[in-house]
Amino acid sequence: MSIAKNLLQIQERIRRAAERSGRNPQAVRLVAVSKTQPVGAIMAALDAGQRIFGENYVQELMEKAGQVPEPAEWHFIGTLQSNKVKYIASLVTLIHSVDRISLAREINRQWEKAGKVCDILLQVNISGEETKSGTTSSGVIRLAREAASLPHLRICGLMTMPPFFDEAERVRPYFRELRRLAEIIMAEDIPGVSMHELSMGMSGDFEVAVEEGATLVRVGSAIFGERHYHADNVKSGT
Repeated sequence: MSIAKNLLQIQERIRRAAERSGRNPQAVRLVAVSKTQPVGAIMAALDAGQRIFGENYVQELMEKAGQVPEPAEWHFIGTLQSNKVKYIASLVTLIHSVDRISLAREINRQWEKAGKVCDILLQVNISGEETKSGTTSSGVIRLAREAASLPHLRICGLMTMPPFFDEAERVRPYFRELRRLAEIIMAEDIPGVSMHELSMGMSGDFEVAVEEGATLVRVGSAIFGERHYHADNVKSGT
């Protein structure tokens, strides 16, 4: 099946999930996770109307951003090392994976150099898995308060990656918890902090995520098929 047809099917599934939960489908944006995919696949998605692409690796993002024209919009969704922030300062419109104040400060510093403000999401490791990045559920409020003081950051919401389950329904409590945390942070009324974005849900569980309030779903294999591991585009550059 073609990338264009896959995109149509996913958008339809998003629409149905939103309507099941009484939400406006327009409130949910699809992030096409294009990591390890060739530029040709990204161009096919762009031609089919997809606009937001998510990358996990700094070097790969830099290479692709130089080859894929507007109106492609790039989101950084992977683990980000502070010493790599400078390379994406002019490339991304949203960073999903801010999990510590040191990273937030470096993003602020690099966007200050560019004279811009960076939109970020705070990543929460709700499951507590050691293999997952993210601050703790108890630490995210403190991180929001600290990061809110940085003038070149705009906190827009939260992101999480739940454990993998064969049954999507088993992921629901993790998505529900992220929404609860967002509500708690909103109730704190921290100046400059918004919680209007919830980045959660991937190819196997995005419909459950939409039902639980996701505004950004990160879908890769359901759009592009299996990943393409080419030596020239797979980098360790996080």
